[in-house]
Amino acid sequence: MNYTELEVWKYARGLVKLVYLLTKSFPKEEIYGLTNQIRRSVVSVPSNIAEGIGRPSNKETIHFLYIAKGSLQEVETQLYLSFDLEYILNDELKNILEKVISCKNC
Repeated sequence: MNYTELEVWKYARGLVKLVYLLTKSFPKEEIYGLTNQIRRSVVSVPSNIAEGIGRPSNKETIHFLYIAKGSLQEVETQLYLSFDLEYILNDELKNILEKVISCKNC
């Protein structure tokens, strides 16, 4: 199976781009804090999907898919924190959370 053909991987890639664009406007003092953390978390989602698909056993594949799911939960939490800290607006939060939900439902 080629991971690049998976809808969930494609959605996750799109989510990475959205998060990077969104976090460009975060305060500079957050570059090593929340900005870095949310970017690392979102990159982990498609990365772990790809790694899992490349594993030789179903058990390993499932393990990495669960890691990707956990990273997606982290991203969701960090988006809420970004809203709480007033780094993003309510409309921005709603828009990107829709993308997170789409990724979860793939």
